[in-house]
Amino acid sequence: MKTASKKTHHRELTPEQLEAFGEEMDALRQRVLADLGEKDADYIRGIVRRQQQLEVLGRALFYLPPAWPLAVAALSASKILENMEIGHNVMHGQYDWMGDPHLNSRIYDWDNVCPGEQWKYSHNYIHHTFTNILGKDRDIGYGILRMDEDQKWHPYYLGNPLYAFLLMVFFEWGVAMHDLEVENIVKGTRRLAENKALHAGIMRKVRRQALKDYVLFPALTGPLFPLTFAGNAAANLVRNVWAFNIIFCGHFPAGAETFTEAECADGPDGRESRGHWYYRQVLGSANISGGPLFHIMSGNLSHQIEHHLFPDLPAKRYPEIAGEVREICERYGIAYTTGPLRTQLFSVAKKICRLALPDRAARTSPEPDAVRPLAA
Repeated sequence: MKTASKKTHHRELTPEQLEAFGEEMDALRQRVLADLGEKDADYIRGIVRRQQQLEVLGRALFYLPPAWPLAVAALSASKILENMEIGHNVMHGQYDWMGDPHLNSRIYDWDNVCPGEQWKYSHNYIHHTFTNILGKDRDIGYGILRMDEDQKWHPYYLGNPLYAFLLMVFFEWGVAMHDLEVENIVKGTRRLAENKALHAGIMRKVRRQALKDYVLFPALTGPLFPLTFAGNAAANLVRNVWAFNIIFCGHFPAGAETFTEAECADGPDGRESRGHWYYRQVLGSANISGGPLFHIMSGNLSHQIEHHLFPDLPAKRYPEIAGEVREICERYGIAYTTGPLRTQLFSVAKKICRLALPDRAARTSPEPDAVRPLAA
């Protein structure tokens, strides 16, 4: 079997080793599933209560102008918790086993301009199935950025740092527009008519979010409307910046690898084996070290490796199994990438800036006919 990427060097696994690795991961998953119970239900319900308390506190404090910074802080924390530890994880089906309609993946829709149903397709299915496979996983660069050496360079990518900054600031909007695949429409590989089914859902969600954050709640504070409007905008900005950085640090720091479709066709039928799928999830993801509060506020996506291995397990379980996952990976010689937030942030920023430039061998001869991608 080939190595997963020509850009890194790690131990190759035989088909027998991949099968054994997959069996160990399957066994670990089944053990956690069998142990799910009241403590997991109590945990997520407690997080929901805390999120609601923070939202009520934040919105109440907007009636006291001197407390505006505290109001923004409380509302920001509420939105982060709702998006990261509640919305993201609930919509993955992590709590469907509870039978609680308020925490059911088929019903839940988060506090975000991206419709939940749309996100579940592009994220739960496309991204988690084809993680870091070039040409299949559109989360590599989000159709806007160059995040891998195998993405063909074009002068457009000189703006990589600027595009990344704008995507960070407007991250929820970037996620909402992601499925429109504007860059593929520009290339001629997608027809505008194919987006028609998405338009109604996106606009309905945008209207709902805009009405709530920028009309209804500011209007309830009467003459303080401008301050409340600005506070809601600030809270959304804080949530966007936080989510962007956690997600990018889990997918694009040094050590996270990409794959080709051919490299994933390791099974006897030309499809990817279960063991290789697990192998790819580990190599294509990275963790962020930190304390309990940091993990909660990141939705436990600080354990991105464990999340990609077991996206339907309650995220609160990831810290418990991370040590065992790492030990298994070490036995098979599979790189397990982790580091503190500052290290991962620097690594991502360095990659964004480095890939804005053409590869050294091609700096004197950029592709003349490359199609310029556009932000969605």
